[in-house]
Amino acid sequence: MAYRLINFQQSEEWTAYVHNSVNYDFYHTWHYHSLEKNGDPFLFVYEESDVFIVLPLLKREIENSGLYDLTSVYGYSGPISNRKFAEISDQILENFKYFFLNFMNTGRYICVFCRLNPFIDQKVLIEKIGGISNNGKTVYMDLSISIEEQRTGYEKRMGRQIRHLRKMPYIIKEAKTGDEISLFTAMYNENMHRLKAEKSYFFNEDYFAAIIKEDSCKLIVMYDGIKMICGAIIMCCGGIIRNHLSATAVDYVNQSPSKLLTDEISIIGRQLGMKYFHLGGGLGGREDSLFKFKSSFSNLFLEDSTWKFVSDTVVYNDLIKERKNDLNINYFPLYRYPEMDIK
Repeated sequence: MAYRLINFQQSEEWTAYVHNSVNYDFYHTWHYHSLEKNGDPFLFVYEESDVFIVLPLLKREIENSGLYDLTSVYGYSGPISNRKFAEISDQILENFKYFFLNFMNTGRYICVFCRLNPFIDQKVLIEKIGGISNNGKTVYMDLSISIEEQRTGYEKRMGRQIRHLRKMPYIIKEAKTGDEISLFTAMYNENMHRLKAEKSYFFNEDYFAAIIKEDSCKLIVMYDGIKMICGAIIMCCGGIIRNHLSATAVDYVNQSPSKLLTDEISIIGRQLGMKYFHLGGGLGGREDSLFKFKSSFSNLFLEDSTWKFVSDTVVYNDLIKERKNDLNINYFPLYRYPEMDIK
C-alpha cells in the first residue's frame, strides 16, 4: 500500500498504466501531456493489492509564495484505474483519499482543479474527497444507431442547412502536409482573435503538427476550391470521437460549414469503430450559443462535472484576500483569476 509519482520522463511507465486501465481517454495519455506548456505533468499512482488508481495532473508554482497548486490538462481527464471505481472496495477508495491528501500536504499543494470525464464514473472516488461541482451538461451522439436515424434527431433547421451544404462543391479530407497545418493554424488563431479568447486557447503550428503525429488524432479540413474554409482536430480513444479544436475561415462564418463538418465527423467516427461522438458543452458550462449549436445535433446529454478541492483553506484565503475581487466569480482557483488586480 503506497503511492508514487511518475514524472514526465518516464513515458513507458506512464503509458503502461494508462493502457492497463479499464477506461481511459486521450486526455490521460503521455502524448497529450507532452504538449502541455502550462505546468509540469506527472502521474499520481496509488497501488494496493492488485488494484491501481492513477491521476494525471499538472504542477504549477504559485508566484512569490513557495507554494503550488494542481490542475489538469485542457479536456476531460480525472482518475482512472484497472478496475471500475464502483467495483473497488470502499477501504481502498478511503486509502487513496488518505494518501492523496497526505501528498498534497507534504508537497505544499494548496488546491486541485480537474475537469472530470463524463464517460467514466469517477465520482465514486472523488466524492470521498469533496469539491465536486456541476458544470452544466455536455452533448453526445450515439453512433450505434444508423446515420439516417441520427439525422432525424437533428433540429429541423440544422438538418435543412446540412442538406444544402452537402450540395455545395466542398471537399472534405484528412490533412497531413505542413502547408495544410500552417493554413489551419492561421485560420484557428484568427478565430480565437475574433472571439477574443484567452491566451491559453492559442496554439502554434508545432502544437498541431505534434498532436496529429499520434494515430488516434487527425486533422480533417474542408475546401472550397483551393481555399481551406473549415477544419477540426479530432481525437479517437476509448470508443469516443471528439472534435478537439476547430475553426472556420472568417469569410465563411455565415455559411456555417462547421455544421457539415460535424455531420461528417460522425461518419468518420463510425468508420473508425467509435461508439460515441462527444460534442462537449457550452463555454464555462453555460447553455450559450455554442451549447445550442451542439444540442441541435442531439438531445443526448451527460452531466459535466469539475473537481475544485482546497486542501488548506487558511492559506487559500490568504492568497485571495489581498486582491480586489468579487467572491461570487465562478473561477477556480480565484487567485489565478486573470482580471484580478493587486490592491
